[in-house]
Amino acid sequence: MTEGPSRPSVRHVLVADDEPYLGRIVQLKLEQGPYKVSLVGDGREAMERIEGSDPIDLILLDIMMPEMTGLEVLSRTRRLEHRRKVPIIILTAKGQESDRARALSLGATDFFTKPFSPKKLAARVNELFQQAGDRT
Repeated sequence: MTEGPSRPSVRHVLVADDEPYLGRIVQLKLEQGPYKVSLVGDGREAMERIEGSDPIDLILLDIMMPEMTGLEVLSRTRRLEHRRKVPIIILTAKGQESDRARALSLGATDFFTKPFSPKKLAARVNELFQQAGDRT
């Protein structure tokens, strides 16, 4: 039986950012975690993955992406029953307090302003998964 509090040993992180270099840095750092990381380059592709049924344990979203902004993806994700509680971290060059407040009001779990430390991001991802493990 695979249902219940036990979790797979490798968690899946979806990274949505239109900067391929940054996405790859985040992917390399998190895969040391070890996490399985999927990269997408625009909001529409992120939303297609999120609306699907494949497991996603955490989402990293850039605000400024083509096709659909990260805030639009965040808002739509929070309305999906099967993704409502998935932690979402915003990664953005838009570091104004109003952007942070808007993201948090839409249900973001955390907010990192670019440039950020991949090591600190990985530590925050680890912390979120540990907190989730404490609740099971």
